[in-house]
Amino acid sequence: MTFNEFNFNEDLLKGIKVAGFREPSPIQEMVIPIIAQGHDLVGQAHTGTGKTAAFGLPLLNKIANKEIERVLVITPTRELATQVSDELYHLGRFCGIRTITVYGGVGYGRQIALINKGVQVVVATPGRLKDLYKKGKIDNFNPEIVVLDEADEMLDMGFLEEIKEIFEYIPQNRQTLLFSATMPKPIKELANEILITPQFISVVGKDESTTNNVIEQSYYVIEESQRDRAIVQLLETEETNKCIVFCRMKREVDRLTEHLLAMGFNAAGLHGDLEQSERENIIKAYRRGETKIMVATDVAARGLDVKDVSHVFNFHIPFDPQSYVHRIGRTGRAGKSGKAITLVSTEEFRELQRIQKEVGADMKLATMELASEVGEFEEEISDFSFLETMVRESKISESAIDFIDSMEDMDYHEFVERVVSLLLIQQKKLTSEQLGYDADTVNSMLDEYEDEQKVARHNNRKRKKR
Repeated sequence: MTFNEFNFNEDLLKGIKVAGFREPSPIQEMVIPIIAQGHDLVGQAHTGTGKTAAFGLPLLNKIANKEIERVLVITPTRELATQVSDELYHLGRFCGIRTITVYGGVGYGRQIALINKGVQVVVATPGRLKDLYKKGKIDNFNPEIVVLDEADEMLDMGFLEEIKEIFEYIPQNRQTLLFSATMPKPIKELANEILITPQFISVVGKDESTTNNVIEQSYYVIEESQRDRAIVQLLETEETNKCIVFCRMKREVDRLTEHLLAMGFNAAGLHGDLEQSERENIIKAYRRGETKIMVATDVAARGLDVKDVSHVFNFHIPFDPQSYVHRIGRTGRAGKSGKAITLVSTEEFRELQRIQKEVGADMKLATMELASEVGEFEEEISDFSFLETMVRESKISESAIDFIDSMEDMDYHEFVERVVSLLLIQQKKLTSEQLGYDADTVNSMLDEYEDEQKVARHNNRKRKKR
């Protein structure tokens, strides 16, 4: 199928061609006709499947053909709002369609003026949009079509009540489109509340209902003390393009970013305490490839849509299973493969098992040698500096002399070679350490976990009987 078959406006087709679109993706092929016919829609699809163009193209076509005048797109974050607005602008620029991004942290004046002057496409975050409606600043803005993008992320970020309040200000005779990667119960209830006899479309297969199946997922069970060395080792050994390292806390983002910079990595930190201008500069540098490693919190990375993210590293496991799905969804987009690697301490291992079970993730146990000091040691061996240091600085004890005298039946040179070999082996053991427990140890942990679960279920049954 080609975009010509949708009977789009010629100027819109020109924008599609300049944007480099050749043929519609599955989500585009399925939802464009439905939107064009005026139906309400619930679309389930992962970010990176062409979702923005899927809803954007038929809306832009309606504007270009004078069928409607105004469109509202609501997104969970400023970053996603900017991305969606930019894409819609570039697709519709030959049609003379104007777009504006509305979010907090900047002045009201320009946003209000452009909306009231009749800009056709408004892409907004819930907080600022609700504020403008509530204060009566945009009473004349009556969109004929409203799009809720990344609805599950809005739920996770606590915007559900704001969304419901916003819809109290929007005319009832509208077309409403809701897009979400997952469909938790509150989102289904919201859809029933704000949509009228919607059509349901999903391009998420059975084995993709929770985590994307083009993402290779693995984990290392480590000691807490190994965490910093482990992430450095992984960043050095994995063939990354752009990658995201997820931390739980803002202070952990700052600390780890400083550590990686000190180790010579091209890294930047992203969290909610940054000024808006600083956030935008960091994201732009990352999107352009000037920064290769983004260290981020879950909230800061919500809605972050960047191409060619090859790896996601979970420096700590997330607080809940749904956050895991959102984290790893930053890679493996648009049909490309990706890797998600999780570091989990022995204390966190049981929580990982719960996440793995709830999201249906196929996560493989991995181990590797921690070699941050081995390279230095091998260099020392090559010039015998380690042995020279031992000869110069070690004191000879009487016990050693007595022991050597007792070895009368062994060739002296053979004895020295054996001792030196043993020293080298012991030194290597001191400087080389395995990252991650092996399968036998982890399986023992699994058995222990299952036993504890059985005991817990048994105790629960006993309490219920009482």
